[in-house]
Amino acid sequence: MQESVMQRMWNSAHLSGGNAAYVEELYELYLHDPNAVPEEWRNYFQKLPASGVAASDVSHATIRDQFVLLAKNQRNAKPAAAGATSSAHEKKQLEVLRMIQAFRMRGHQAATLDPLGLWRRPIPDDLTVEHYGLTNADLDTTFDIGGHAFVGQSVATLREIYSALQNTYSRNIGAEFTHIVDTEQRKWFQQRLESVQGRPLISAEAKTHLLERLTAAEGLEKYLGTKYPGTKRFGLEGGESLIPLLDEIIQRTGSYGVKEIVIGMAHRGRLNVLVNTFGKNPRELFDEFEGKKTEGLSSGDVKYHQGFSSNVMTSGGEVHLALAFNPSHLEIVSPVVEGSVRARQDRRKDALGEKVLPISLHGDAAFAGQGVVMETFQMSQTRGYKTGGTIHIVINNQVGFTTSRQEDARSTEYCTDVAKMIQAPIFHVNGDDPEAVLFVTQLAVDYRMQFKRDVVIDLVCYRRRGHNEADEPSGTQPLMYQQIAKQISTRELYANALVQDGVITEEEVQNKINDYRNDLDNGHHVVKSLVKEPNKELFVDWRPYLGHVWTAHYDTRVDLKTLQRLADKLLDIPDGLVVQRQVAKILEDRQKMTAGALPINWGYAENLAYATLLNDGHPVRFTGQDVGRGTFSHRHAALHNQKDASVYLPLQHLSIDQPRMDLYDSYLSEEAVLAFEYGYSTTMPNALVVWEAQFGDFANGAQVVFDQFISSGETKWGRLCGLTMLLPHGYEGQGPEHSSARLERYLQLCAEHNMQVCVPTTPAQVYHMLRRQVVRPLRKPLVALTPKSLLRHKLATSTLEDLAEGTFQTVINEIDPVDPKKIERLILCSGKVYYDLLEKRRAAERMDIAIVRIEQLYPFPENDLAEVLSGYKNIKHIVWCQEEPMNQGAWYCSQHHMRRVIAAHKKSLFLEYAGRDGSAAPACGYASMHAEQQAKLLEDAFTV
Repeated sequence: MQESVMQRMWNSAHLSGGNAAYVEELYELYLHDPNAVPEEWRNYFQKLPASGVAASDVSHATIRDQFVLLAKNQRNAKPAAAGATSSAHEKKQLEVLRMIQAFRMRGHQAATLDPLGLWRRPIPDDLTVEHYGLTNADLDTTFDIGGHAFVGQSVATLREIYSALQNTYSRNIGAEFTHIVDTEQRKWFQQRLESVQGRPLISAEAKTHLLERLTAAEGLEKYLGTKYPGTKRFGLEGGESLIPLLDEIIQRTGSYGVKEIVIGMAHRGRLNVLVNTFGKNPRELFDEFEGKKTEGLSSGDVKYHQGFSSNVMTSGGEVHLALAFNPSHLEIVSPVVEGSVRARQDRRKDALGEKVLPISLHGDAAFAGQGVVMETFQMSQTRGYKTGGTIHIVINNQVGFTTSRQEDARSTEYCTDVAKMIQAPIFHVNGDDPEAVLFVTQLAVDYRMQFKRDVVIDLVCYRRRGHNEADEPSGTQPLMYQQIAKQISTRELYANALVQDGVITEEEVQNKINDYRNDLDNGHHVVKSLVKEPNKELFVDWRPYLGHVWTAHYDTRVDLKTLQRLADKLLDIPDGLVVQRQVAKILEDRQKMTAGALPINWGYAENLAYATLLNDGHPVRFTGQDVGRGTFSHRHAALHNQKDASVYLPLQHLSIDQPRMDLYDSYLSEEAVLAFEYGYSTTMPNALVVWEAQFGDFANGAQVVFDQFISSGETKWGRLCGLTMLLPHGYEGQGPEHSSARLERYLQLCAEHNMQVCVPTTPAQVYHMLRRQVVRPLRKPLVALTPKSLLRHKLATSTLEDLAEGTFQTVINEIDPVDPKKIERLILCSGKVYYDLLEKRRAAERMDIAIVRIEQLYPFPENDLAEVLSGYKNIKHIVWCQEEPMNQGAWYCSQHHMRRVIAAHKKSLFLEYAGRDGSAAPACGYASMHAEQQAKLLEDAFTV
């Protein structure tokens, strides 16, 4: 049946073996891009699946193979006279269509992208007419171009076609979009680019506005260079087109109804963006150049790391702009921006990303070189992290500090090639052509708003002053800087062109320069669209969390009946939900725990903490690898139906009007995911935001986030953050990478009450710790070292009353009925080793030893520890016991706190150490060695 239908269609086309090869190649072209073939042929090819065989039973490849086979058979047949007559033109027609497709795919490789003219590539052979067997004699021959839009008609001469292709794909814009799988998106780009040949007509008013923005961009740099010569500012000179580019994004997305825009960028051009885009008062910037300190910040930060926020007016209404604070770690700000955007979208119930937009600005070297770029792209379409598409702008200096453009900086053709992994369209554009920049910006905005996916603008420019204004770049890039020394600025080039075209006079050009300089001299805002009295509803309200001093103890009690009601809700599983056998046993045990028949374990207490917070009106967001079940199969906050693989989250069904409860198993990333959650938590102060490492050991893959944001964001930038990080930690003989969350690293970062480090050892403790984190109005990051073996330890249990009535204890005194007067040895410890010590003490019946747990290592609870010690008057020995090696764990970072308390209690006491010897690795990899070390450190605690 299939062959006869195709045979009839073939016969109806009146084809012969003479042009069978043409049809075969035409069909191959149709398979790649249906819009690339004439409409008559497209109609024929579209009928191929409709052959009496269900589409689901016939693959596209199968139909293609059968059609091609038929073409080859016909090719071997005797040519018909009529077919031979048109064969030559038909073959040329096909070659023209192939050439069109080549320009779409590779036209960017012949584009004039480099303003300096140093980056010249040979034109690919398949972008010349000669490659297709066409000659000058064919230039005036008319060809059918079917559905192609770039000449505004269905037929055109080869001369017209080739000129249109060059104008569209190989001038000052290099468009990469044919790697996109979705046909609708490719056709959208073809239509938008080809209908105007890559350069739409713009009004004189728009051209004048472009010049005004370029004047502002150049004017600030010249002013700062004169006023503060030799001072680092990481100026925008050579990349001034960024300012009109950002202006167009803001105004155009505002017309779409966007209400908030969050921007992340590194150093280059940041001061220019602050003044000319965000409307920061120039006088404030000058104060920073002159060393004025920001009140309330103990460390502060350099001016080109600072964030800012303001409101501007667009045709669609007021838009709030937020520039994220950013350290020198360049690309790490990108996932922080995404997290902040997602929080704002969640607050607005903006699931599609129509109201809040992320923009990420990158340097070319960092974009190609830093792995967090890939991680951030990978999150762009995932459920837990997508934000409806990000507009990426690469400020392409063509050099990374002193590293040459391509030879050493990357292995890819372009610095933007990493974006192809998610099929993001990429627009390379010559930064010295402001109108081309304007056009690709409009394309990028429209694409993002229509398709809700990432898009990249590669703004190819140069760096007039080197890496910074104190750097001499010609020593390492002599030829580049010889050319830059002669290079006329983008503003001057464009002003000259507008004067020549009669759009503006030379006097008006000079007036714009003078007006801008006068505004700077007078300390006036230079953004005309700035809203002086902004709508505060667009701001994140942090006022309830400001001005609170550190407090360790806070009332985290919950009425017992409320707790039982919420527990019943957690165990109310819908009919038809079939859970796996072991999970059913866990739920059955939790019912017994609620009734008081079993003690409460870790996983249940944790779930109840989230339930009570939701009941109090606090949103909860929880992400990380395997968090739904829990790496150690203890949490089971997400229940998987064994019948249809659907997922049910009891925490989302506590009440009709409850706040958001989001729980996502993250993709395999630490750095980007933790940075995302940091951004989220700094934008959603009322929520409990939790990230859990699969193993605490792996958190070191995100160390830059801890170092540059979590530990120091408040003292550098005044950014409060209540992010909670659960890091599984415990020496179970599992080797170097599955034992230690590297407690010592977090303690090293602690100062000025900047964060909390807790090591809870009971279900009640983790319950109250999590509740304290949100119920208390103080917002500080929390690093919690959570256990592995304690999740099911027979002694690590609590009661429902402990949850209802207790509170978080920074220090837990001896729990056995010992006589304090008879205690001669006191062992201090944290974490899982406590239970090993307890069992050893009980087995040995050593009633002269007391064991005290320090559950919060920072801020160190000196007063609470002193109160506990005051009950032991006859101590002769006091020991700190830890499982970690001596150079790791809490010993070096916390002993001075303990010694201070001990000295105040009894000056003759000296704090001893019991633990593993110093080690380069966190733990040993041999079970027998682990057991020996563990036995020794326990014995040392009793005898040292």
